This record gives sequence, structure tokens and C-alpha cells, in this order.
Amino acid sequence: MKRADAKTTAAAAAPVTKGKEKKKGKENYRPTRNACKLCAPLGAALAFKGFSKTIPFLHGSQGCATYIRRYLISHYREPVDIAASNFSEEAAIFGGQKSLLLGLENVCRQYRPEMIGLATTCLSETIGDNVPMFLKEYRKGREDGPPVVHVSTPSYRGTHAEGFHEAVRAVVESLATAPETPSREGINLFPGMVSPADIRHLKEIFKDFETEVTILPDISETLDGHLWSEYIRMPEGGTPIQKIRGSGRARASIEFGRVLSGQKSAGKSLEERARVQCFSLGLPIGVSESDRLFQTLSELTGHRVPERYNAQRERLLDAYVDGHKYVSGARAILYGEEDLVIGLAAFLSEIGITPVLCASGSKSGLLKEKLSQVTPDISKIQVEEGADFSDIEEIAAQSAPDIFIGSSKGYRIARALNLPLVRAGFPIHDRIGGPRIIHLGYQGAQALFDRIANALIEKRQSDSKVGYGYM
Repeated sequence: MKRADAKTTAAAAAPVTKGKEKKKGKENYRPTRNACKLCAPLGAALAFKGFSKTIPFLHGSQGCATYIRRYLISHYREPVDIAASNFSEEAAIFGGQKSLLLGLENVCRQYRPEMIGLATTCLSETIGDNVPMFLKEYRKGREDGPPVVHVSTPSYRGTHAEGFHEAVRAVVESLATAPETPSREGINLFPGMVSPADIRHLKEIFKDFETEVTILPDISETLDGHLWSEYIRMPEGGTPIQKIRGSGRARASIEFGRVLSGQKSAGKSLEERARVQCFSLGLPIGVSESDRLFQTLSELTGHRVPERYNAQRERLLDAYVDGHKYVSGARAILYGEEDLVIGLAAFLSEIGITPVLCASGSKSGLLKEKLSQVTPDISKIQVEEGADFSDIEEIAAQSAPDIFIGSSKGYRIARALNLPLVRAGFPIHDRIGGPRIIHLGYQGAQALFDRIANALIEKRQSDSKVGYGYM
């Protein structure tokens, strides 16, 4: 399909309802129809799954836990246990202290966890439950019990990505201690919301640099594990609790996220409290951003970049040349978590694809600024914070894109416009292998490049009346 035809089809497929309209000098309220985000406690639950023998616990209704379990299971294809205080009508009116304390006792008895990650939901936050006070009461006489890490995550105040980062910071601030001696060892890595495959690749990189790494959190096994002969309530894997406590002794911390670099984070909190220097890097997708990671590791460890990664980089550059004629000049729509969108935009700029729209459900106020640091001409990109998929559909109808890149939530729009969707990030519900998609490093960029180039080739091939078998 030619771009003009795609634009005509897109306009026909676009909803009649427009964006915010002004009436009598005032901006009308527009309700959310299909937010380009998920709820904050979902992100917190995901983060808690990356710590060893930790049970995520939601203080709120059973429906919240059911919704979050459904989303995580559908993406990771692994069973996920999430406890809840199960608000009743009485708790919603008079407070959820009784439900919370009873739930914590039940979880300790049935799971025997090493840590409980407690995230509040909209309901408990709205009625004003004083959770820190509840926990102070709970800990009386239970000093030997597992630590309960509390994070405030009402969805009306953040996205799943923000809930994830808040949970990681709460864990570090609750458990990490400053060293009594100045000795430093190993490196902390805060990778953000990346796939289990990404984390396994990062482990390989640190191993090749002969450097011990503490990954916070580590979902590489807990959410992409092995076949079981019987059900295991808390799978093996995750960052050990003693490693979290010892993260204050690290030589340095590395955290991924250009937007996160402008916010309070676990890495910067550890720098303030334990004097562990924090290096904030962009999500290492593509050559330039991956170069920054390898250069930082080389400087921190004193080791040269291992030859296997130089070879990966050269193969990637060769692939850029080989596939340039298939991707150059294409127009893409990117959506998802802010730092993922920025990383993908940096990568697309390297291969000659223009990201005509970069959208996220977050509202950090930093998205455009950070995009301008990794793209050659920000004026060519429409940037949407606090985006709704209805907004994305309307913009797509006018921008004649060639490809969509993001989660499964954009599939309906891509299908309506008869355009390919390359799935990346979270959630991926309509394909197998979401946990095994690799995004990071030269290896991840190679896999993404091949998928994007082949998606564009397949579209041209299927649109051809001749049906060329050689492109």
C-alpha cells in the first residue's frame, strides 16, 4: 500500500471524536478511553517478583490482584502469586487495618517468604489508610519476621513504570546499609523494566568484564523459568536479600533511563545514603547507547571491552549497511514506557527511520527534552505525554506511518491501518516469547533491526500484485 492510500485508509478508520476541545474559553474534560499505560501497583508487583522469595502483596481489593496477575501471566507465561488484603465493604468504609494485618499473617504462615512487598492500591489510598502506622503495629513482637517493604502506588498518581521504579527504590531504602569500612566491591545495576532475556544478556556482559554484579531487580529466572513437576509458590531466582543489604558496599551503581536520570531513583538514593556513585545511562538500545554502557563498564572495571562485543558491534554495523535500502526513510510510531520509547527512538535514528510519533502514558515532562538528546531533529517528531491510544489512533491517521513499534496494546490500531506491528516492551499478550525478546546491547539491536527490516519487507511483498520472491 502506498503512503497516500494508507493515509486515506487511516482517516476512514479514525474515530469521529477529536481531542480536547475548547468551549467558551475553557478546556473540556476528556475521559480516558484506552490509556497508554497500566496501573502503578502492577509495576510494583513486577519489581517485587525480581527479589528472592518475595511475595507481592496489594493492600486493596481482590480485583486489583486478579487484574495484575492476569496481565503478568499473559505476558510472561508463568504462574504469578499475588496476595491481597481483600477489602470488604466494611474495610472500604472503616479502614483496612484489620484486613491488612490478617493478610500479612496468612501470607507469612502459608508462604514463609524472605520479604513481603506491600503496594497500596487506589482504594486504600483514597480512603486514607495510614499504612506505615499499621505496619508499626504489625511489627510489635514480630522482629524476627520477614521485612515488609511498603510503597505507595495509587494508579491515579502514576504509571506501571513509575510504580516499578518506586518499588525498587523502596526496597533499597528499606534494606541497603552504608558500609562501616570504605572497601568497595562489585557493581549495582538497576536495569528498569526490561525482559528476562535482557537481564540474562546483561549478566553475560558483566561476567565477561570479570565483575560481580547485583541486579536490582532480577526477573531472569522468576518470570522465565523452567518446567515444573509440581507447583512452586515462589520460584527460585531473584536478587538475594543479603545482596540487597550489601548494595551499599558496591564500587558504583549503573541505572538505565534518561527520564529516570531526572527523577529520584534507587541508584541516586543509594548514592546519597551510602556514597555509591551512580552512573545514569540511557537504555542501551542501538550502537550509540550501547557504546556508552561498554565505555562505562571499561572505565569502572579497568578491563578492555571483550572482543566478542566488538565483533557484535561490527556485525551490527554491517547489518545496518545491508538493510539500509529496506528501512531508510520509513516512518514509525513508537509508544510505551518513556525510557523504552527514548531508547527505541535513538536506535531508529541510527538506521534512518523517522519516529513521527513518540507517545507514552507517563507525564514526567521530560520526554521531549530527553528525546532531543538522542534524535537528530526533534522538530520532526510529535511527542505525546499522558497519551491515550485513542489519541495515538487519531495522530496515526494523519501522519502516514509505515510501521508501529510497541506493545500488543497497539495491535488494533495497526490492524485498522493495515500496517505491521513490531512488538517490544510490555505487555505482549498476542504472541509467544515476550520474556525472550532481547532489546539491549548490540545483540538486542541486531535482533530488533532484523525484525523491523523484515516487517517492512513483508509489508511491501504482501502489497505487491506480483508477489516478488526476491526483494
